[in-house]
Amino acid sequence: MATNRRVSRVSSLIQQEVSQMLLHDIKDDRVGAGMVSVTDVDVSGDLQHAKIYVSIYGTEEAKSETMAGLQSATGFVRRELGRRVRLRRTPEVVFIEDRGLERGARMLTLLNQLSQERRRKGLDDQFEAENE
Repeated sequence: MATNRRVSRVSSLIQQEVSQMLLHDIKDDRVGAGMVSVTDVDVSGDLQHAKIYVSIYGTEEAKSETMAGLQSATGFVRRELGRRVRLRRTPEVVFIEDRGLERGARMLTLLNQLSQERRRKGLDDQFEAENE
């Protein structure tokens, strides 16, 4: 088992390298269909598995197309990681779509709507109190 500090360093390094691969090295056109960014990398304690969380901006069709392109590029990504990152064994790579940004934006929209409704209700109550 690797220490927490080492796992964290390896996660950070994998995130940097995969981000560079997305920008320059992965030639699959499907990956370019949506704007992709690596939001997090979760490496197992034994450094054998890496879950790479990606955020994809675009339509649902572009998102599914991009995920299909990333799934087909897992072999290339693992091979490149083995070449770029000096580890005894290169971790198995799995891409997972991160919808956290979408949920966050949705929550902000709902909170703004609630705040506006409260302000309107407060103004309505104030208007009624003045006219009584």
